[in-house]
Order: sequence, then C-alpha cells, then structure tokens
Amino acid sequence: MMTAIAVATALLAAPVPPPADQLTTEIGALDARVFDAYNRCDLPTFSGYFDPKVAFYHDTGGATFERDAMVDGVRKYICGKVKRELIPATFRVYPIKDYGAIEEGEHRFCELATGRCEGIAKFVMVWAKQDGIWRITSVLRYGHRAATPAEQQGAAEK
Repeated sequence: MMTAIAVATALLAAPVPPPADQLTTEIGALDARVFDAYNRCDLPTFSGYFDPKVAFYHDTGGATFERDAMVDGVRKYICGKVKRELIPATFRVYPIKDYGAIEEGEHRFCELATGRCEGIAKFVMVWAKQDGIWRITSVLRYGHRAATPAEQQGAAEK
C-alpha cells in the first residue's frame, strides 16, 4: 500500500500535458468547422475557408491551384461517399510569424455506405490570417494508406 507521500510524489512526477495555446485552440476549431462542412457536403461553407488561389497537392490525385477546381473534386469524389475524421493525437499547430499557422496531422476516411474507416492519410494545411479572417492557402495530402486493423477498431469504438 502506498503512503500519502508516495502517492503525492507519483502524481507530481507524472507528465502533465501542457494546456493548448490560443493558436492551437483557434486552428483546431477552424479545422472542425471546415470538415463539418466537408462531411455534410455544404460546399458553399467549405469553399469559404479557402483562398481563391489555394494550392492543393494530393499524392494520388495530383495538384490543383484554384479553389473552384478543388471544391469540384470534393463534389465529384467525396460528397455522399466518405467522411473525414481527424485523429486527435496527431494534431499539431505551428505559428508562422506575421502570416498565420501551419496545421499538420492525420485523418481517417470512413465510407458512408458501410461506416468502415479503412483509409488513413497525413495532411498539412497553411492558414493565412488577413484582416482578422483565416483562409487556407496551401494543402498537402499524402501518405494515403490502408488503416491497420487496430486503427479500424479504434474508429469503430468512437
């Protein structure tokens, strides 16, 4: 049986995650709103988060250099087919001095017809803040792969 001193010592030695900074909180909220619109196929709202000249690089789909073309790809290949889920443990945000922020992480894709979450990919998004408005200026989606059985199980337990 542990003494009170041993318990206190163990608690003090345990790593405590740092509180999220304001930028991470703000970009996390924006990410949630962008992909809520994406998942609901609310393309006017989704489109509004992107700069008109967004550079979008996708390892299996190629590159697009304008918002309308990117949104058209979402309409054709995503709407009614899959939804995106952020993998929270992978989410990171880094400031860009006098410009905005870099967001990186991984997300899984779940088929709407089956509910199965079989695809995983990495992403990086560059956010610019101009006149108090955040817009995504660059997107990289890469490392697309099949989810492992453990990753599929973790998604099913959500």
